[in-house]
Amino acid sequence: MKLTNAFRRVATRISTWAGSASVFLGAIVVVLIWAGSGPTFNFSDTWQLVINTGTTIITFLMVFLIQNTQNRDTKAIQLKLDELLRSTKTARDEFVDLEELTDEELAALEQEFRQLATSPKTERALSKLRAKIDAERKRRMTLREAGGVVVSALLKPITMPTKATIEVAQKLSRRNIEEKK
Repeated sequence: MKLTNAFRRVATRISTWAGSASVFLGAIVVVLIWAGSGPTFNFSDTWQLVINTGTTIITFLMVFLIQNTQNRDTKAIQLKLDELLRSTKTARDEFVDLEELTDEELAALEQEFRQLATSPKTERALSKLRAKIDAERKRRMTLREAGGVVVSALLKPITMPTKATIEVAQKLSRRNIEEKK
């Protein structure tokens, strides 16, 4: 167990490090230095063997590290999705272990979802959802614009309220009252 945990920690750190921009730039520098040294070594077989051997060894080791990290990430995502399915009343419980299905069973399930997606009932539901999203977006933009006017009015030096400020405040009050109904 200790060895597994140690490997997990090392694999995660190396995968994170190897995926960074600085390591990528370092690899480019190494390749440029190698390519630049070609004329010095008359582009010999040994010169080519150095880069080939180095990249082969690094690639071989990175495959195992990246696969370990990928497996853990996939398992964590599956567990999170399983929890979401279990906690959703309308979700089908048989979806919890979909990763255990055969390719044929997954293809059949995918076909079922395609049919669901193209059904008129789904289209109506999606249209209603899009309309609600658009309405909410417009409502938020209106509030943001109205809020900007109020904020800019509040940031002016304190003087007698202008007619425009009073009108904006009245509009916001009416809108708030209407939304609460």
